[in-house]
Amino acid sequence: MAKRPVFRTHDLGPSLVESELIEFKFHNGMAIEQKRKSIAELHYAISQKYPSSKILEVSTKSLNPLGVKLSAFNLKIQDKKRNLTYSVESAYQSSKVFEKGGPYIDILKKSSLEAKKDERILNSGALIGFEFFNTKWGVVPQTAFYDWLYINALNLEKSLHDELIKYHCFTDIEFNPLKSVNCQAHSVALFSSLYKRNLLDSIKSPEFFLRL
Repeated sequence: MAKRPVFRTHDLGPSLVESELIEFKFHNGMAIEQKRKSIAELHYAISQKYPSSKILEVSTKSLNPLGVKLSAFNLKIQDKKRNLTYSVESAYQSSKVFEKGGPYIDILKKSSLEAKKDERILNSGALIGFEFFNTKWGVVPQTAFYDWLYINALNLEKSLHDELIKYHCFTDIEFNPLKSVNCQAHSVALFSSLYKRNLLDSIKSPEFFLRL
């Protein structure tokens, strides 16, 4: 057995997203078949508690093509100003500022996997902030920069919006809250709530985003 969070959207009220740990039968192994078995078990456990909710796995392991497209590894930013195209993952990794260096802008042009495994990310000391094309962020709140980056990228992918807002619960089987902080499923849930509250027009501003 294992526990993983489900992120539930809220159309109304003070909370935009609710996170809840769900216990389910976990299938060990790195093979995609094992991951998908675990996803099925997690979604079954969620459906037992929230039978009317539609659930979407957001990862490269998702059985739903939409969930695969929404993975930070696959979601692309079309930067017309700089004539560049890069993934959310590469943008996030290239923006990290450490005690001993960064941001490492060249990572922006690497694949998502190469960006995540770049040795400088692992060997530059403690993370002290982020810098994305002159926009600077601190490390508190912990998920703020990642969520802001992801949501602004997703906001440009209009073709995905109508389908994703049909879902109420979002998961990422790879995300373990005991080991990681940022979660793409949380970012998608937050986007959905902002979309339904007509707040997306203001999210480009970090100052506004931090007040949410």
